[in-house]
Amino acid sequence: MTAVDVGVDTRLGDAEVAEVLALVEQATAIDGVSPLSEHVLLHLRHGGDDHDVHIRAHTNGTLVGYAHLDTTDVVEGSSGELVVAPDHRRLRVGHVLVQRLIELSPDGRLRLWAHGGRADAAHLARSLGFEQSRVLWRMHRSLADPLPVASWPDGISVRAFRPGADDEAWVEVNAAAFADLPDQSGWTIEDLRRRLHESWFDAQGFLIAESTRPGHEGQIAGFHWTKVHGRDAHGHEPIGEVYVVAVAPLWRGTGLGRALVLAGLEHLRRAGLAQAMLYVDASNTAAIGLYESLGFTRWDTDTLYRR
Repeated sequence: MTAVDVGVDTRLGDAEVAEVLALVEQATAIDGVSPLSEHVLLHLRHGGDDHDVHIRAHTNGTLVGYAHLDTTDVVEGSSGELVVAPDHRRLRVGHVLVQRLIELSPDGRLRLWAHGGRADAAHLARSLGFEQSRVLWRMHRSLADPLPVASWPDGISVRAFRPGADDEAWVEVNAAAFADLPDQSGWTIEDLRRRLHESWFDAQGFLIAESTRPGHEGQIAGFHWTKVHGRDAHGHEPIGEVYVVAVAPLWRGTGLGRALVLAGLEHLRRAGLAQAMLYVDASNTAAIGLYESLGFTRWDTDTLYRR
């Protein structure tokens, strides 16, 4: 086993963050998928919060692995993600990082995300007593293929998101729409605003369906937030994403969700993008059925393991 020095911090300096992000880019270039979620990357770039734990593994002074521990969810337990340098895999660096994640979890419980469905990640998780708990599908669609025309229910107008003016109302609708998905419904105003300040944010691609029904005028009925990957140095052509799409409980069953997805895809196509992707829980058969009816097919998977 390669000698590994492991350090634990609650804050990282700018140079240390840059070192970790360089490691992430290296792994992404080899694997074709980021080893860390957007949530973790945002915490790295913007400082996170007082509950973040950063674990860095060095060999001969070189960063060869990084793990992030989030201890904020006292109901589901801590959550961890990690990345190992491609040339240091199968040398037990990942094993050491996961062991430290377990040790640092306040009550011993730990959820571990593995992105991209890699067999070595599954082997590592199972070798340390984790079992598969949840699967996210990544689905893909060509925007060169024909798109159906969006059919809007009565009482709806569509506009762009207004940063500042819509923040609180959006957080409320997001929480109600995803009440059974704590990772999404738990977004706060600060979680939203971190993303509004990311380089990829485009208000014109954040579609708000607004009610014009009497008694509900001006309320957010649903939304489709689109995103574009790859306009920075990602090593691939830009690709659009159905980032978050949801319908307020009052508007479920009206066809608004389908219309919002189509409107967002049309926006991405008008922006010159050739491909679109999305993430959906493998257990959400209704959403998968909708996306398949719109031409999406399964591309890859992210897996959550639980100990």
